[in-house]
Amino acid sequence: MSYKVRRAGEQVQFSDVWEEGAWKNAEVLRVSCFRKEGTGHRPDTRCKMLYDDAGIYGFFNVNDRYVRCLSTQFQAGCCRDSCVEFFVWPEGGNGYLNFEFNCGGNLLVCHIWNLEGRRQRDPLTEKDVAGMEIFTTMPSVVDPEITDEINWKLGFYVPFELFRKTTGMTTGDVSSRRWQANFYKCGDDTSHPHWASWQPIRELNFHAPDDFGIITFE
Repeated sequence: MSYKVRRAGEQVQFSDVWEEGAWKNAEVLRVSCFRKEGTGHRPDTRCKMLYDDAGIYGFFNVNDRYVRCLSTQFQAGCCRDSCVEFFVWPEGGNGYLNFEFNCGGNLLVCHIWNLEGRRQRDPLTEKDVAGMEIFTTMPSVVDPEITDEINWKLGFYVPFELFRKTTGMTTGDVSSRRWQANFYKCGDDTSHPHWASWQPIRELNFHAPDDFGIITFE
């Protein structure tokens, strides 16, 4: 299965309206492959992607319950909260990046490489990610947990320069390139833990690049 990342025809903006502006023309993917280890809670999680000359944009739309968010410090464990994730291996790059966002907009991200030997994991610094943008419709802290049905959205922008500096990806126009990626939804320490992916994973481990799908740039 593959996903086509369309080139944005206008300036990309985030808001609480998912079908607005440039996003109206983006394709939709569903994070719907749930692991059996989770509870019966299966949030409807969708994502759209766009790109322009400078970078790549993602926009998650989640119909959720049992939402909590406690992690507020950069590089803290976002997966314990209500969380969406984007793991991506750029074409020509050495290894992949794991972008993990809790619903409050906190970020954990590392460069994972040397996968054939002793796997290396290099956490990015706040300086490294200074060019990123993160948008969310939720407050930074959600405590106590929201057990009722709630919709939340999270958007992000990553400049291509970040991928070049970390993975050494091929420079130049990305149109027609094929990257490897997977998208995830989890909530490890919520009252109803769950683990879902866009592409199915063979075990409960999101760090499984062999299970990544393909995203192709228009």
